[in-house]
Amino acid sequence: MTAPTDRRPLPETAAPPRKALNPMVKFALELGPLALFFIAYGRLGIFAATGVLMASVFVTLGVSYAMLRRIPIMPLVTAVIVLIFGSLTLILHDETLIKIKPTALYLLFGAALFVGLWLKKPLLKILFDGALHVTEEGWRKLTWRWAFFFLGLAVLNEIVWRTQSTDLWVKFKTFGFLPLTLLFALAQAPLIMKYESKDEDPTDNDL
Repeated sequence: MTAPTDRRPLPETAAPPRKALNPMVKFALELGPLALFFIAYGRLGIFAATGVLMASVFVTLGVSYAMLRRIPIMPLVTAVIVLIFGSLTLILHDETLIKIKPTALYLLFGAALFVGLWLKKPLLKILFDGALHVTEEGWRKLTWRWAFFFLGLAVLNEIVWRTQSTDLWVKFKTFGFLPLTLLFALAQAPLIMKYESKDEDPTDNDL
């Protein structure tokens, strides 16, 4: 007579924690291409600076992949937009195209968030790449705020490049957009704390 076999299912092992970049490293990867663009513009002009921006953006993608073994969606979309408008700028030799690149990028992000709200999909969670854990109501309120913020940045870029010199636009692109985004993100801290969720539900956004 054989002994009874224990057919109870084995306990599931917890999924390994999702890797995330150190905040300082992430900031350096975001600031690096802008700084190189600004330096190259001062020395070589707008077209050479556009080429430097294109190259540096893809270098940062490689660094991110080497450190995380995946490519976050937001830097990837940014890199694709830079490639498209940067290539058109160099091929057509028209600096207007690189100037409207931020407008196109921010409109794309804003529109995507509005569509996500309409479809009731947490697209902002994907853009933040697992950096925040808030309730569904928190995500919805944050999404409204970020969607309008991106649209505001698109309008601001249009005003600056259409009314100011290329020199001033380059300075604003380098020293304006990122600080504004950081300040806006910090201003969302009370809402994030209010709707913070202790249950992590990571969204699969690897590409």
